[in-house]
Amino acid sequence: MEFIFGLIILVLDIYAIVRIIGSSASTGAKIVWVLLILILPLVGLLIWWLAGPKDRAGAGV
Repeated sequence: MEFIFGLIILVLDIYAIVRIIGSSASTGAKIVWVLLILILPLVGLLIWWLAGPKDRAGAGV
C-alpha cells in the first residue's frame, strides 16, 4: 500500500513541476517552488496546489 501511495505522490510531484516550469512565474519563483516540492514532496505539493503559480491566461489544460 505504501508503494502505491508513494508512486501517486511521485506522479503528482512530477506533474506539479512540469506545470511550474510552464507557468508565467519568474525564474526565481519557479526555482523556489520546485525546491519546495523536491524537499517536502507531500507538503510542497499541497502548498503549490493552494498558492502556486497559475497557468498563463488562455493556456489552461
